[in-house]
Amino acid sequence: MHRRNKLFVSVGLLWGLAGGLLALAHLAQPGLVPGNVPKAHGHMMLLGLTLMTIYGVGLHVIPRFGGYPLRSEKLAHLQFWLANLGLPAMVAGWLGTLNWLVGIGGLFSVAAMALFAFNMVFSVRLRSPLDGR
Repeated sequence: MHRRNKLFVSVGLLWGLAGGLLALAHLAQPGLVPGNVPKAHGHMMLLGLTLMTIYGVGLHVIPRFGGYPLRSEKLAHLQFWLANLGLPAMVAGWLGTLNWLVGIGGLFSVAAMALFAFNMVFSVRLRSPLDGR
């Protein structure tokens, strides 16, 4: 498995742990953590734990279903950095009530999603061994 894909899964697990701890802190003492804790927690769990794990496993497994290597390792590396810069920016923005930071983080996160989709489509569907190319 490519090191980047392992990092995606590892980072995803760390986001899950951090999101769980944030929720516990908020439940134990509401107001202890400033900002919009529910939004931060939700994104830590969905974009962090879930999507980062999907990225890591997907980049490894999905191209193999089509019988071809990943279309672009460079795009996957860029996706890694966009995803891992975007989510912390969003979380920091919500916890620090910095809406502009949430916006920048959101753009990075959506760009990472688009790169993943592009890479998957061009790795599998458009280069399938069944299409005769």
